[in-house]
Amino acid sequence: MSWNNNSKIVSFIWQVADDILRDIYVKWKYRDVILPMTVLTRIDSELVWTKDKVLSEYEKFKDKITNIQPILEKATGYAFYNTSPFTLSNLLKDPDNLKTNFKQYINWYSENIQDILKKFKFENQIQTLEEADILFALITKFSEASKDLSPVTLSNHDMWYVFEELIRKFNEENNEEAWEHFTPREVIRLMTNILFLPVKDQIKDKPLSIYDPCAWSGWMLSIAKEFIQWPDSEIHSNWNVYTYGQEINPETYALCKADMLLKWERDNKVAFGSTLSNDWFPNDKFNYCLSNPPYWKSWKLDLEKLGNWNKNNIVDPRFSIWVPGIWDWQLLFVLHMISKMKHDTPLWTRIATVQNGSALFTWNAWGWESEIRRHIIEHDYLEAIIALPKDMFYNTGIGTYIWVITNRKPEHKKDKIQLINASSKKFYKKLGKSLWNKRVEITDTQIEEIYKIFDNFKPSKYSKIFDKEDFWYTQIIVERPIRKKLIINTDFKNYLKSIKPNKDTVDLLKIAYYLPSEETEFLTKSDFLKSFEPKLSRTFWKYVDFYFEELWTNDINWEIIYDKKWNPKSDSNLRDKENIPLKENIQEYFDREVKPFAPDAWISKKESKVWYEINFNKYFYEYTPPRSLEDIAKDILALEKETEWVLKDII
Repeated sequence: MSWNNNSKIVSFIWQVADDILRDIYVKWKYRDVILPMTVLTRIDSELVWTKDKVLSEYEKFKDKITNIQPILEKATGYAFYNTSPFTLSNLLKDPDNLKTNFKQYINWYSENIQDILKKFKFENQIQTLEEADILFALITKFSEASKDLSPVTLSNHDMWYVFEELIRKFNEENNEEAWEHFTPREVIRLMTNILFLPVKDQIKDKPLSIYDPCAWSGWMLSIAKEFIQWPDSEIHSNWNVYTYGQEINPETYALCKADMLLKWERDNKVAFGSTLSNDWFPNDKFNYCLSNPPYWKSWKLDLEKLGNWNKNNIVDPRFSIWVPGIWDWQLLFVLHMISKMKHDTPLWTRIATVQNGSALFTWNAWGWESEIRRHIIEHDYLEAIIALPKDMFYNTGIGTYIWVITNRKPEHKKDKIQLINASSKKFYKKLGKSLWNKRVEITDTQIEEIYKIFDNFKPSKYSKIFDKEDFWYTQIIVERPIRKKLIINTDFKNYLKSIKPNKDTVDLLKIAYYLPSEETEFLTKSDFLKSFEPKLSRTFWKYVDFYFEELWTNDINWEIIYDKKWNPKSDSNLRDKENIPLKENIQEYFDREVKPFAPDAWISKKESKVWYEINFNKYFYEYTPPRSLEDIAKDILALEKETEWVLKDII
């Protein structure tokens, strides 16, 4: 079905909501009714053809067999069924008992469908619909839409376009982070190309497992599975592909589970709950993992369940590497997927995950992100990182990256890491109309170009090949000395000259007598006080504070302050850190890169630390010269001409 037809169905459903729910629900709450009703209508249209057979089998075996589920599933041809005598259409024949019958209709669905409806919290809405006297009208409208939502008219693939568009509209009405969970389809296609094509010959004749720890509505899993099994694909596998996912949002979990059931994926599993604190597949390993974990989300509740703040308290082996702060958990999902790797099969495991820029370089050598990068790089898991164009995603315009991770690199890629800059204009086209923050897309041709760069594994304008050690740095602390200078307070100096001599002012007069006429040559106040003979009483030391202003300075013309052992005191304000490539000699690097600019600097004796970062911009930086003054002047003159008529109208 075409996108235009899908849009017509979405418009019809939205119009139903506007016509029936408008005075009862605010628009952003339409979803509480419309999404479960759309799922119900789709499921109802799947079962209507086998209704009589199911009821016959149910009556025949309900008192004879404890587990009647396989018989009823065989009767429907799906992994779900309904043993009530009702369908959406025949519910309307008894309007006086509609609420009671509708509840029976829902409650007599198989357990998996009831789980979906419970996650939607749909039963909570039935009372509201009945009290507002709109339940009959609502079921009537959806019954009329049953044909358009049936599998005869609408494929499962198109059905999910409908759901996706509905959710987008609901989020827009709520003025929230619309599209928060959406990964653009072209990004998923690029990920599947990179995951599967390099090993296409090995996976044609094997059953496979695919896992997404942030499953949302299951789109990544569905597209990945289709990519392997499509008749027109390069792989075209006839073997089983088992998909597994976990999702924390009840609504999107319900959509994901419904998608799997409608596709007759009996052996595939989607779990509900937080992947980080409640892994539903603790003992499972997978051939492939792909995900787009949320960025900048607090995982405080998960952290408390895992053992709170101290990494030594966390017994979960997935996160034994390091414990992050609570505000960015995306690299934790990488660790989680690494824990799901297979190490004892010919295929082992390949992972593709979307990350934002902070995963590349945030924090210093003592930070948890560096420790996770260290774990990934030292084990030679990181195969490639691909920079995507900005403005690719619906909910953010920031730079994003696909990390490609595997525990079995090809021989020519071992101990190497490839960086691909696919953020160039060469690899995207602008959309005619923006969809929230999404302003560009990657075409199928551009996906092929990016994959070829990845597959060729050669240096080019858009591809850089590095040794894994190139991203290792020794982080040292660079110290510089404290320097001070004393500035004369002119106002206090004039005051001293004006006082009259008496027994109370004798020390002040001593100070006035010794005052230098210009800037003091004394390094510190104590040096100045030591110069008096006889000594000043301590009572009058405070007056020196009025006379001198003691300033810190990095001016190398002023003297260094030393401690009692005659070592220069370090200035914390000038303290800095240097990341020295692991391949370089620390002292040689320091003498070459630091000493010429800070000749008084030295390397701290504090322990240095190995630091891991991947500075994409450094490797792909292209200098853009500033515009000429002539060009700027031309633009200004052109703007003046454009606005000239406005000024005339005002005058």
